[in-house]
Order: sequence, then C-alpha cells, then structure tokens
Amino acid sequence: MTEPAFTTPEAVARDETLSLISADKVRGSAVYGAGAERLGEIETLMIDKQRGVVTYAVLAYGGILGFGARHYPLPWHQLRYDTELEGYVVGLALADLEAAPSFAPEEHVDLADTEWGERVHSYYGPAGARPGL
Repeated sequence: MTEPAFTTPEAVARDETLSLISADKVRGSAVYGAGAERLGEIETLMIDKQRGVVTYAVLAYGGILGFGARHYPLPWHQLRYDTELEGYVVGLALADLEAAPSFAPEEHVDLADTEWGERVHSYYGPAGARPGL
C-alpha cells in the first residue's frame, strides 16, 4: 500500500484564491457605500454553524480610533467585492447606514435572536433589493 501524497502547508493558498478568502483576511477590510464612499471596516464575520455560511459581516463605523464606533450587521449577500477598491461594497448611502439596525460595543445583542434577525433582514431586504445593490 502506498502512502497518500500530502501537500505541504507552504503549497496551500491559505488566505485567498480567486473564489475563496479566509475570515482572517476579511477582518479589517474596507466597506464602501454608494459613490465609493468609505463607510468603515469589517470587524468580524458571523457564520451560521448549522448551514456553514456567512450570515453577517459586522461593520464598524464611526468613532475615533475604534472608540465610540457602532456595529452594523450587514447581511453577507448584500456585499460584493470590488477589486479596484480592494474592499467590499454595499449599495447604501451614509444616511441609509446610519438608519440601519446597529449596536454599540457595550450593548449585548444576540445576533441569532429571531426578532433581531428579522429586523436586520427586513431593513436590507433580499439580495439586490436596496437601491444600488
């Protein structure tokens, strides 16, 4: 019996391929709104444990040096990657983002709560539902 051939870790693209990107590399990525206006950056991703898909990218916006920022859970399907901007784009103007469901870092929010999820998803609607998406 022959031993299986294993690829060395150095040979495996660990952070990005043409169609995949690691969560570590997404964290800190810029998010742009309508007109390529920078809205903030992705602080973390929330992954559905049962389905194995990203549900939200949590956008940090506002504040100074990370203090006083608000967090906006953006449904993953509302984001697209723009290679020219080297960041994610969501079709929102700043005023739309500021009106979106959000929370302060010190607030306890259960993103898995059905009522919270319905509030977020009803604000953004299905993929492509908001202007500019």
